[in-house]
Amino acid sequence: MKLKYAALVIGATFGLAGAAHAADFVIKFSHVVAQDTPKGKAAEYFKKLAEQRTKGRVQVQVFPNSQLYKDKEELEALQLGAVQMLAPSLAKFGPLGAKEFEVFDLPYIFDNYDELHKVTQGPIGMQLLAKLENKGIKGLAYWDNGFKIFSANKPLKSPADFKGLKMRIQSSKVLEEEMRALGAMPQVMAFSETYQALQTGVVDGTENPPSNMLTQKMHEVQKYATVTNHGYLGYAVIVNKKFWDGLPADIRTTLDGAMKEATVYANKIAQQENESDLAKIKASGKTQVYVPTAAERAAFKKALVPVHTKMDDRIGEGLVQLIYKQTGYTPN
Repeated sequence: MKLKYAALVIGATFGLAGAAHAADFVIKFSHVVAQDTPKGKAAEYFKKLAEQRTKGRVQVQVFPNSQLYKDKEELEALQLGAVQMLAPSLAKFGPLGAKEFEVFDLPYIFDNYDELHKVTQGPIGMQLLAKLENKGIKGLAYWDNGFKIFSANKPLKSPADFKGLKMRIQSSKVLEEEMRALGAMPQVMAFSETYQALQTGVVDGTENPPSNMLTQKMHEVQKYATVTNHGYLGYAVIVNKKFWDGLPADIRTTLDGAMKEATVYANKIAQQENESDLAKIKASGKTQVYVPTAAERAAFKKALVPVHTKMDDRIGEGLVQLIYKQTGYTPN
C-alpha cells in the first residue's frame, strides 16, 4: 500500500511540474460522492472561485466519486501528498486518532441546523480542526451534507424493527454503538461499495441524508425509508499542511476567502437539496418514505440517546457537555 502511494506522490509531483506552465500551484481535490451532490457542487464552486480570484495562479482539479481513492485510502494519500485537498466525513478522523470528531456521530445531539452551526461555525469547531495539525493536516472548514434517514427493505417505524438487520455504516465506534442500541448488526463498508451491497443483500439497510441516497441510486434497492433525522453527516475540508504552509501568504489569504464563500454556498444547498431529493425519492415510487409520529420519534430518541453516555470515555465527556451547553441540549 505504501508503495502504491509513493508512486502516486511521484506521479503527482510530475503532474505539478507539467501543469506549472498554466498555473503556479495545482490542488488535487479528491472526494467520494457524486458531482451533483451538495459536496460535489461545493467543490466545483470552490474551484471556480479559487481559479478566478488567483487569476489562474492556482488550478483546482476535482476528482469526485472515488475516482482516485476510496474512503479508507484518501486520508493516507493526503498525508503523503498524493492529493492536496479532501472533504472527508467527520467520522473518518476517529480511526486517525482524533476521536473527538466522533461527537458529530452521536444520535440526536443536534435537532436542527441552527444548533449544529453554533458548534461547526464556532470556537468548538475550530478547536477540533486544530487537533489535526500534528497529523500533517490543516482544517479549513466544515461543510454540511445533512441529517440522516434510515432505509431498509422492511418498514422501520420503531427501534424493534431493526432487530437482526445488517446495517451499513461508516467506520465509527459511535455509529457501531448506535446500531447495537437498535438491535441491528453494524457493517462497516466503503461508501462506493454500498449500492452493490444493498442490491445483493450483503447488507439490509443503511443511513444517509436523502441527497446521498438519491444520487447513489440507493432508493432503487431500498423499499422503505424513515425520516428520523437522527444523526448528522458533515465534512471537514482539509489540506496537506506542508503544502498549505508552503503557499505564498497572498495565495493562502485568497484561498481562505474562497473557502469561506464556498462554505456558505455548500451549507445553503445542502439543506435545500436534501429537501428536494427526499421529494424525488418519494416521487420515484421505488421507496416508501415514512415520517414518524411524535411518539415514534420519542421512542427512537429514547433508544439512541444513551449512546451519548456510553461514548463519553471515547469522545470525552467534557466535549459532549460543552456541546450541550452551546446548543441548549438536554438529554432528557
